[in-house]
Formats: sequence, C-alpha cells, structure tokens
Amino acid sequence: MLSRKNKILLAKIFSLFSVVRGYNIFVIVLAQYLASIFIFAPQMRALDIILDWKLFLIIFSSSLAIASGYIINNFYDAEKDLINRPNKSMVDRLVSQTTKLRVYFALNFLSVIIVLPVSIYASLFFSGYIFLLWFYSHKLKKYPIIGNLVASFLAILPFFAILVYFKAYYLPVFVHASFLFIIILMREMMKDLENLPGDFANNYQTIPVRFGEKTTKKIMTALFLLYVIPINIIILKMNVGYMIYYFYFSIIIFLFFIVKLWQSETKEQYHRLHFLLKLLILLGVLSIVLIKPDVLVNGKNLLEDVL
Repeated sequence: MLSRKNKILLAKIFSLFSVVRGYNIFVIVLAQYLASIFIFAPQMRALDIILDWKLFLIIFSSSLAIASGYIINNFYDAEKDLINRPNKSMVDRLVSQTTKLRVYFALNFLSVIIVLPVSIYASLFFSGYIFLLWFYSHKLKKYPIIGNLVASFLAILPFFAILVYFKAYYLPVFVHASFLFIIILMREMMKDLENLPGDFANNYQTIPVRFGEKTTKKIMTALFLLYVIPINIIILKMNVGYMIYYFYFSIIIFLFFIVKLWQSETKEQYHRLHFLLKLLILLGVLSIVLIKPDVLVNGKNLLEDVL
C-alpha cells in the first residue's frame, strides 16, 4: 500500500501531466518523426533518421517548449477553466501556481540549452518560439481571429524547424502544411464555441463572444470550402500513394462535421465535434506511413505542373 505522502506525490505528477497535456505532446513527437521519415527526408533510411542525434535534440527541445506553452496557457486560463472544464481544473490545481511557474521556466531554459549543439540558430529559433507562446497566452488569445490564426501557426511552427533542418523546401510540404493549418484553425474555433461560457465570463473576445455563434459557424463553413483547395491539389496533382484514402475520408468527415455543426447548440454537442477534429488530426498523423515515398523527390518540379 502506498503511503499518504506517496499518493499525494503521484497525484501531483498526474496533475502536472494533465497540465502539460502529455498525450498531445506524444502525438506531436510521433508526427514529427513520421513526417521526418516519410515527408521531409524520404530518401534517407528510417533508422538513420531515428538515430540522428541532432534531430532528436530538435524534437526534444520542441516538446519541452510545447509543454511550457501548455503550462503558461494553463496559468493564464485558470479562472476560465473553472467554468469550462471544472473537473480538469480541479486536477490541475493539485499543483500550485508557483510550482507551475518554476517548471515553466525550467522547461524553457532546457529547451533553449539542449539544442545549442545543433546550432546557435536553432537555439534562437526556440527562444523566439517560447516568446511567441507566452505572448499568445498573455495577450493574443483574447482577441478574435488573430488569436485563432496565431494559435494555429504556433501548432505547426515546430515542424518548420525540422523542415529547415532537412532543407525540404518542396511544394508538397507546403501544400500539406496548408491542409494541416486549416484543420487546426477550425479546431481552434471549435474550442472557442465549446468554451463560450468561460470566455464570455472572463471577457475573452473570441469570435463566438464578439460576433456570435452563427457567424462563427459561417466562418468555419467558409474554411471548409477553403480546405478543399489543398485537398484537390493533393488528390489531383500528387501521387501520395495509399494516403489518398485518408484525404477522401477527411472530405466525408468534414461534410458530416459541417452538417452537425449547424445543428449543434450545446456545450456537449460542440465537445463531440471538437473530439471529431482531434480524431481526424490523429488519423492524419498515423496515415503519414501510407504516403508514397517519392512524392517529394519530384516535388521541386511540381509547382510548374500545378500552375
């Protein structure tokens, strides 16, 4: 039997894991490695990529920075989360705000230091990334539209570090990035609909608070139509192998999503749609293994074909 002291310690560890959203970080790390193997450097052996110590440091540094971003976001959203996520908020409060800040600064320091052996530019990149994460949580997330755009940009920015590392400046990479950006942007707006009560009570000027739920749904519908553009390029112009079935599947899911979005009115309904987008992103990560390896080898010449 565990002593009371050990039970409290385990509870605090679980609380901190909840604050940094350990599951999300695991998915991001998996996505970074799969993207490195199948998208950024398909010409290299998978084992060589996995054993690349510089890539490991970049991914590890990004994980620490993202974890610190979740902590500072949790710090600023403490009052809002009491309304939007009361159960999770009670778990998160097992760790004091002071302890969270200490862990936050420690993670930031480690994130910048451990990537120094890769290059000073990598260290400066993550320093800037950490600053943007703080500035978003402190200021930008309270403003409509710009908060959603910045949050979506920050979600894909760690992949940019890997893109630069492998020098994978291919059109397919940017098409995939635009596809991912739109999905994440819709997810951010879905979170705003789900968190409307807490945002309203704490004067967060999100799109649903500022312009209403109906306008938010119209914008998300427009984003779906915009989403069709990179999908058409991928399906019609890129031979991505069996991953093409994921893109077909995503269109069907999004059509269902838009229909249900206009029928939804409650927090529970919005939560289910939010979960559906998270599941679609996870399936997208897993389906990377289905992509045709040489889709990027000829990527430099694809721009002329698309235009």
